[in-house]
Amino acid sequence: MVIRQGMLVPLLIEVAFALSLLYVMRRTRRGQKVPRVRKVAGLEALEEAIGRATEMGRPIHFTPGIGDYGEPMTLAAFTVLEYVAKLAARFDTRLIVTNRNASVYPVTESITKEAYLSEGKLNAFNPTDVRYLSDNQFGYASGVVGILHREKVAANLMFGLYYAESLIFAEAGNQAGAIQIAGSAYIYQLPMFVAACDYTLIGDELYAAGAYLSQEPTLLANLIAQDWGKMLAVGLLILGVVLKTLGGGSVARILAK
Repeated sequence: MVIRQGMLVPLLIEVAFALSLLYVMRRTRRGQKVPRVRKVAGLEALEEAIGRATEMGRPIHFTPGIGDYGEPMTLAAFTVLEYVAKLAARFDTRLIVTNRNASVYPVTESITKEAYLSEGKLNAFNPTDVRYLSDNQFGYASGVVGILHREKVAANLMFGLYYAESLIFAEAGNQAGAIQIAGSAYIYQLPMFVAACDYTLIGDELYAAGAYLSQEPTLLANLIAQDWGKMLAVGLLILGVVLKTLGGGSVARILAK
């Protein structure tokens, strides 16, 4: 086997990642101690928000953003929707899910229906509460604002990709008196959510939501292994800067192999 020039270090990193992933996965499945995943306030508050809606007898609104089915942030939003739908079914709380993309709509409907089924509450599932509004960005935004006001939602949950409608949603939810939790990895809209929402998931916190909420061993192992990889990358970066500053070229020679 011949390794191309410059590919040896990436190969070793990939092997190290795979081994660390298998190691953590093995420990999680055996119930052994693994690194603790820190608490994410926004995810911890989901049950509180749904409980508040239940006590008030008012619905929950969930939007997976305006991204299409292939958008990573939309896929991350699906895992949060599954968790929210299960809690809504368990507490007999009405859940309204709005969609902008036609490709996302059947997925959110299926996720919500399966969540109700898993809780033994399939009869409580109302297909009309999972809605496709419009593929036009501001047409969708107008539809969501109308729902927030007409239905008097008690919890407004926004996860996924957002553009200019982020502040429109957050301001409408604030006027409706809803507790608001948002999450996005799109940095240009995060300030809007931080300013107007009670809790905001920032960047990788959205992608970690699935592992955090489900506590599924494979997902947790993947999350922990990724964090180890990030720490290693930062460490190598710092080491390289220090050595280069001191006049050494050893890091460059190693990476060139």
